[in-house]
Amino acid sequence: MTQRKIVVALGGNAILSKDASAQAQMKAVKDTVKQLIEFVKNGDQLIISHGNGPQVGNLLIQQANSDSKQTPAMPLDTAGAMSQGQIGYWMQNAFNEVLAQEGIDLDVATIVTQTIVDKNDAAFENPTKPIGPFYTEEEAKKQQTENPSAHFVEDSGRGWRRVVPSPIPVGIKEANVIKQLVENNVITISAGGGGVPVVKEDGKLTGVEAVIDKDFASEKVAELVEADMLIILTAVDNVYVNYNKPDQKKLEKVSVSELEGYIKEEQFAKGSMLPKIQAAIEYVNNRPDSKAIITSLDNVKNLLANDAGTIITKN
Repeated sequence: MTQRKIVVALGGNAILSKDASAQAQMKAVKDTVKQLIEFVKNGDQLIISHGNGPQVGNLLIQQANSDSKQTPAMPLDTAGAMSQGQIGYWMQNAFNEVLAQEGIDLDVATIVTQTIVDKNDAAFENPTKPIGPFYTEEEAKKQQTENPSAHFVEDSGRGWRRVVPSPIPVGIKEANVIKQLVENNVITISAGGGGVPVVKEDGKLTGVEAVIDKDFASEKVAELVEADMLIILTAVDNVYVNYNKPDQKKLEKVSVSELEGYIKEEQFAKGSMLPKIQAAIEYVNNRPDSKAIITSLDNVKNLLANDAGTIITKN
């Protein structure tokens, strides 16, 4: 069987625990790795990306609470890099333990990934991505005064939160490094939390206050390393249209043009399923002989055995 190069994009539920302690999150990561190891046992070359929302949110709270002349708060791009290292460390350890239990001799590495965005992306004029802690209106106004470039919005009656831009990735600085590692059979963890957003200015990369959608970043990695498959893991086994209605329909094998029709019908929720669908379409359009799959972590064995999940192909 030909060895496949597969990018697996993990949803936040793969790491998230109600208990925010390191021990609880490490356990959640290990439970996830026990399922991802099925790809390795199947002979696939594995590239893993992951979300970082809860972790970077907690880091931002810690930074804000300890902000002083002696320990100034780190900016968002640096906090994103910190969370990549944190989650990568947990995941590497979990993989090393599970690989040893399975008698598999492979190396694992985390790449702190910089995701290149266009400084003229319209998202910079319209910040929409909530980050960090909730504030009272008074606290938000004080923060706004102290940092005029920051934007705060009221969030569903729960308080006020800062919002930042979410630009579209145009490149992955470390794509060649990731590709070389995978071709040498190193299980690679990259583009954590969508990667650190950077713009090219005067021949150098500069971090910006933004958050990249993890699924779009995963697509860009898959495209640039010439992956055979992009698998986006989420909370459900399949994508549905007419979701939660009497005529709901499970999508199993679906073409790009069919999905584009469903998008026009506004079948997919903007904050959850839509970006996954858009990332899958982008990948398949860029690699027409490949396929994208959207399914759940719990469905991995079934996916490998029966091609289960929502499978997106060009035609």
